[in-house]
Amino acid sequence: MAVRSTSIPSRGSWPALIAAGATLLLVAVLVVAPAGTRAAAAFQSLRSPGQPGFIAAHRGGVDAPENTLAAMRLAMSSRAEFVETDVQLTADGVPVLMHDWTIDRTTDGSGPVWAHTFDELRELDAGSWYGSRFAGERVPSLAEFLDVLAPSTKKAILELKGSWTREQVGVVADALTAAGVQERVILASFTLTTLQYAQERAPGIARAIITRQVTGDPAVLAAACGAIAIVTSRSFLERDPGAVRRMHDAGLGVLAYTLNREEAWADALALGVDGFITDHAAALGRWLTRAP
Repeated sequence: MAVRSTSIPSRGSWPALIAAGATLLLVAVLVVAPAGTRAAAAFQSLRSPGQPGFIAAHRGGVDAPENTLAAMRLAMSSRAEFVETDVQLTADGVPVLMHDWTIDRTTDGSGPVWAHTFDELRELDAGSWYGSRFAGERVPSLAEFLDVLAPSTKKAILELKGSWTREQVGVVADALTAAGVQERVILASFTLTTLQYAQERAPGIARAIITRQVTGDPAVLAAACGAIAIVTSRSFLERDPGAVRRMHDAGLGVLAYTLNREEAWADALALGVDGFITDHAAALGRWLTRAP
């Protein structure tokens, strides 16, 4: 085999070469390492079409009032690997589980979540709207949910609703660390700046971007906040069936929401998504057992 001669760069060119090398290394760290390594750790492995993904119980599922401890406990007794819930801040800065911007639909109170202190929310009934046997269920704090999560083997996806400051994200990160569940939780948001603050404040806690559709290079989007996964809509994945492959090629996990019927489950399974977000965790678990 012939040996090709190689010229040695002059000393004067070294700074430029070092800078170029550092830039390439930075790109590799931001784009390849966090996505591929963390996604594999969080999801076990990226799926191929026909391989079942994990189940994430959306707001705890539909067998109890959403985002209550009753719903979370039921979800943890199901085949769901993840429990998905929504987090907002009260007027006095306490993270609580609540999906809507207002408390009208799921409690006997009214008005925005942020306009009430935690003590005020605790006076409300968050279960009677769903059924009399859940009367007296309260709006839970994030800390109370983590107390339930910690002794289990389950994982959680926490959607941080709206825009959060660096300090507010820090409150959540500190709560996860205090409960010892920081390696079992993914912080998710529609708001990129919120996830960027999460990356700055708690880089060791995994992050996922929620978006109704992905435009452009998914690796670039994920690199903006060090995300390990993208959570997106079933309708987008159906319109662009190559999207799952592109996200997998970037080392990213793919979660689809909110999949509540067998037709949707079959489509997601065929596409090879890594996570099914559903209101019907138990039924989906049974269906996956029977799926070819």
